[in-house]
Amino acid sequence: MVTSPDLAQRILEAARGTSALEFVAVSFGLVSVYLSAREHIVSWPTAIVNVGIFFVLFWKAKLYADAVLQLFYLVLSVYGWHKWLYGGAAQTRLLVSRTQRRHWMVLVPLVAVGGLGLGVLLARFTDSPAPYFDALLTAGSLAAQWMMTRKLLENWIVWIIADAVYVPVFIWRGLPLTALQYGVFLLLAAMGWFGWRLSLRAQQQAVTA
Repeated sequence: MVTSPDLAQRILEAARGTSALEFVAVSFGLVSVYLSAREHIVSWPTAIVNVGIFFVLFWKAKLYADAVLQLFYLVLSVYGWHKWLYGGAAQTRLLVSRTQRRHWMVLVPLVAVGGLGLGVLLARFTDSPAPYFDALLTAGSLAAQWMMTRKLLENWIVWIIADAVYVPVFIWRGLPLTALQYGVFLLLAAMGWFGWRLSLRAQQQAVTA
């Protein structure tokens, strides 16, 4: 059993080998998620820098599904940037909305099937130490990111679950700053949930006023 002091010591030892590249990636990632929680459009260009660097870092750490995930994030970041600017009525700013049942009926099966399919590929063609686990996190994260591009409030709930799992995974794979980043992401996701809920309520009150 690993005690808290042992875990802290492992993080400190791994941190000594942390690269400057990981530090830059973490910095951009934290800024991006903070700005997302505040509904700030600059969250998307900062996200593009973040995912580009993490593609390299994850590939080196043999987290292949997470590395490929960064390429999808890149595409979704460009899409989200455009959608937030012009995705509303008459090509205006996109507003926060709730995830509908029709969304869940598509997203949940896609995450399950996509995670299983990707897990099979990773198990067969890579040396990933946890192919199915890695693949399921990848599929869930993609779903959450797509939900964010559409400003669906519940994207934050999905991120909270994913971030809570990612923290120990990155400690295990020797990426201490990345683990710390995802711990902060967890807090920012909670902030995003409450902030977007307030935004949605304000929108609804403006309509009924």
